[in-house]
Order: sequence, then C-alpha cells, then structure tokens
Amino acid sequence: MQEVSIKKSFCTTREAADLLGVSVGTVQLWVESGLLQAWKTAGGHRRVLRDSVDRLLHKEPVSTPADATPAPNLRRLRVLVVEDDANLLRLYDANISRWPMAPEVALADNAVSALLMMGRNCPDLLLTDLHMPGMDGFNMLRVLRASPEFSETTIVAVSGLDAAEIEQRGGIPPGIEVLPKPIPFNRLLAIATDIVNQGRFQRPPV
Repeated sequence: MQEVSIKKSFCTTREAADLLGVSVGTVQLWVESGLLQAWKTAGGHRRVLRDSVDRLLHKEPVSTPADATPAPNLRRLRVLVVEDDANLLRLYDANISRWPMAPEVALADNAVSALLMMGRNCPDLLLTDLHMPGMDGFNMLRVLRASPEFSETTIVAVSGLDAAEIEQRGGIPPGIEVLPKPIPFNRLLAIATDIVNQGRFQRPPV
C-alpha cells in the first residue's frame, strides 16, 4: 500500500523559523505585525499557518547589500530607510551613501518590506517615516520595540507630522528620536557617527 504524505496545515514557531531561515524571535515579530498568521493553543503555544509561511517564502526577495554579512566585529554600519515617497527615498540614498563611514544602505518603501528586511538582516540604524499607507510607522515601531531582538537598533522617526498630530495617533515608544521634515541630514549623520564611535564597525581607509 502506497504511503501518503500529508503536509500539516500549521507549524510551531521553531519549525517556521527553520523553514524561513530566520530566528524564532523574528517569526514572533512577523506574527505580531501580521506578516504571518498564527494562533495560540490552550497551553499558550503559538501555531503558525503553513500557508502564510509558504506565501512569505514565495515573496520577491528583498534588496539587501551584496556584502551584508561581513565579520561581526569588523563590518560597516547598516542603515535601513523606510519612506513611501520615492523621491525622498532617492534623496536619502544619495546623501547617506556619501557619509564618511561608508554605510551599507537598504531602502524600503513600506513597513511590511521593512519588517521582512529587518528580520533577515537587522540594521544598526533605522530611519522611518510615520505616515505611510497600509501598516504605518506607528504600528511598525510599536511592534519593533516589543521585540528584544531589535533592542540594539537605534531608531529615528523623520516625519512631517507635528507633535500634536503624533500624540493624537497614540504617540511612539520612548527612546525614539523624532525629527521634522525637510530631512535633517546633518543630525542624522551625527547620530550615525555616534553609533560608529562605539567601536564595533569597520572604518573606511583614509
């Protein structure tokens, strides 16, 4: 009698992490942000829908720098920019690419892509808009700040919203600097320089 193999309709967070090639913490992040569909058993264990894992596996690969995995103690600063305005995204790329520490720059035009990119290659500095279609920056930041995996990432919000509008939308988590538009590149460079001065990063040859 021929044995029939039946694929389970769900998997554990560890199984999902193995399938996706990420950590369990990243799977939990993607569940919290809605990128993966899951539920909790009566015992409090997460079960992830296999269909949602398969959909994520078949998404177009996100763009990350070719040398995104150098030696951990000698690597360039990683910067991720999240901005839905294509012109501003190009402006970020053009300016940040000229910074003296020669950072690796990754770009995302929406929060969902940004979360996927962060799960696979955590940045040292995240620069994000707040008002975006779909999942906005507010929700993305709350999800990230609730995930211990990204506690070392410096996050800066750059927004055209004023303080009152930000508060009306529930505010943002503590410890995140909010800067106004037009984009204050001098301040962003100063923040990046402070991170590099911690000594964990490769410096370009003089």
